Amino acid sequence: MTDRLMSLANHPLGGKLVKLLGLPSPIPLARNLSAYSAHPLTERHIAIFGRGYAHFAIEQALLQGGAKSAVNEGPLNGIVFDASGLNKSTDLNQVYQLLQGNLKRLLPNGRLLVVAQNPQHCDGIEAAAIARGLEGFVKSIGKEIGKKGATANLVYVQQNLLSTLQWPILFFMGERCTYVSGQAINLCHGSAEIDVPNDQVLTGKIALVTGAARGIGAETAARLAQEGAKVICLDVPQAEEALNETSLAIGGLPFLLDISAKDSDKLLAEFLRKQGGVDIVIHNAGITRDKTFANMPEHFWQQVMSVNLAAIMRINSTLLGENILRDNGRIVCLSSISGIAGNFGQSNYALSKAALIGYVDQLAGQLNARGITINAVAPGFIETPMTAQIPFMTREFGRRLNSLKQGGQPRDVAELICMLSSPGAFGISGNTVRVCGQALLGA
Repeated sequence: MTDRLMSLANHPLGGKLVKLLGLPSPIPLARNLSAYSAHPLTERHIAIFGRGYAHFAIEQALLQGGAKSAVNEGPLNGIVFDASGLNKSTDLNQVYQLLQGNLKRLLPNGRLLVVAQNPQHCDGIEAAAIARGLEGFVKSIGKEIGKKGATANLVYVQQNLLSTLQWPILFFMGERCTYVSGQAINLCHGSAEIDVPNDQVLTGKIALVTGAARGIGAETAARLAQEGAKVICLDVPQAEEALNETSLAIGGLPFLLDISAKDSDKLLAEFLRKQGGVDIVIHNAGITRDKTFANMPEHFWQQVMSVNLAAIMRINSTLLGENILRDNGRIVCLSSISGIAGNFGQSNYALSKAALIGYVDQLAGQLNARGITINAVAPGFIETPMTAQIPFMTREFGRRLNSLKQGGQPRDVAELICMLSSPGAFGISGNTVRVCGQALLGA
C-alpha cells in the first residue's frame, strides 16, 4: 500500500511543502530482504562506548558479524553502549559524556543498542535502579532519533550469560530490526548453549505457522522457508485456496484445521507426529470480534477467547506433553499492542492478547530444562490488506503515531519471529517484543 506522505516528503519540492505544513517527514527504512549471511554487519561502521563485563562479548559479536570498528570520528551506522559496568548514580555521567556528542554521528537508519545488567540480578539496589533507568533513557532516545529512521533498543544480560549476546547484537545492529525500537530484551532465561550456523540457520527444522494463508502468517512462513525450514502452513478450511498458494510458493505443506474445534490439538499432534515432530511453532492465528463491552454479545467474547487463547494453550500443552515439540524448540505467540495498551471496542481481544503475554512469561522457566524458548511478538500498525480498508484519517493516525512516523511491513514482523525462532536465540525466552516503530500507544 502506497504511503503518499512518505513519497511527498522525500520529493525535492514536496519535502518543502511537508515541512511548511508541519507534517511528519518519514524517510524510507532500510530492509534486508535476503536470507541470513555469515557476516551481516559487513561495511557497517559501529562504535562501542563504555566498558563493563559485557565489553569483550560485544566486541567479539561485532567482529564476527563483519562490522568495521569506529571510535573517534566520522559517521556511524551503529553505536553499542556497554552499560554493564554502571553501578552507582555517579556512573551515569558516562552516559552523557560518551553518548551525547557521538549520537550526532549516527547516520539515517542507524542503530543504538545499550547492553546493561539485569535489574533483578544486580549487586545492590542502586545498581538495579540504574539498570532499570536505562530503559527510560533508551525509549526517549528512540523517539529522538526515529525521525532519521534510526532505532534504539536495550538488552539486559547477566555476566554468566554473555554467550547469549551474539544473536541479539547481530539483529539489533543490522537492517532486520527496521521496525523494532524502544524495546528491552531480557536474556536472564538462557538455556544451554548450542552450535549456531551462520546461514540457512533453519535447515533441517520443521516449522508450524498457524493462520498462514495471508498477511503476517504468510510472510512468516516465507521467511522461515527462506532460512531452510520445512514449513507446515495451517489455516481454516475457508482459506484453502489462499493457503495452497502460500504453501506452493515456498515449498511448504498445507494443513487445513480450525484450531478452535474440539480435538484440534489431537488432530494436529497426530499430523505433526507423522512429520517426525516439530521444532518451531508460530501461533499467528487470531480473530477480532469488536464491540464495546456493554454491547458485546456473548458469542463474540467466547469466539475470541477460544481462538486467541484457549486453542494456543491447549495445542502447546499437547505438543509439549507428548514431546512432539523437540528439545531446543521454539514457540512464538503473536500478541498485540492492544494487549499492552488496550483498545476501544476490543476488551475481548485485548484480554486474550494480554493473557498471552502472561502465559509466555510464566511458561518460559518451565521449558528451560529442555532448551525450549517461548516468546511473544506484539505488532503495531502493519500495512496489510486489512489496514488498507481502514478509513483514511484513522489509517493516517495509525501510521504516524510512532517514532518512525510510518507503518511497518509484514516482513518486519516476520524478521523478528525468524530471529526468535533461530538456534542463536537460545538465550531469549519469556520476552514480549513489540514491532511497532515505537508506537505512542502503550508506550
